[in-house]
Amino acid sequence: MNQNLPQELDRESLNQLSKEELVEMIIEQSKVIRELQKTVLELQQEIERLKVSRDLDSKTSSKPPSGDILKKSENKKAAPQEESNHPKRKPGGQPGHQGKTRKGFGRVDRCEILRPSDCVCCGQKAFAAVAVKVEKQSVAQLVERPIEIVEYQRHTCQCEYCGNIQTAS
Repeated sequence: MNQNLPQELDRESLNQLSKEELVEMIIEQSKVIRELQKTVLELQQEIERLKVSRDLDSKTSSKPPSGDILKKSENKKAAPQEESNHPKRKPGGQPGHQGKTRKGFGRVDRCEILRPSDCVCCGQKAFAAVAVKVEKQSVAQLVERPIEIVEYQRHTCQCEYCGNIQTAS
């Protein structure tokens, strides 16, 4: 800015200036206004650029998720507002996705049947002969042979006295 401009621009000081001084002052002010408008425009463009880069994360760009760590802590207050607009996906398999299940070991070397021993309700040891449900679990164990495959069958039975259904431990 021009340093020879008067600091206070009140009516009295402006009335004392000549016409040429007033015109010169207006021209100087016009130059300053143009420079300030140019600076404001540049700053607005920079703000828009920063807003766009701030909104980019691993979900909206090709950036890796490790770059999101700092952003999450900085924008914790803004997160609940975004969640209300977009429903969050539930964990696990999504609708329409074809699942894959492990086939198992292909052979069973030994089978152990586990039945409940005591009823937790009445303490009796008598359970129905037929299981209500059977859970199977194959376990590979390292033994003298390279690998032994053991299938454990946990029976869920009904107590003959109180009717409680219990699974073997």
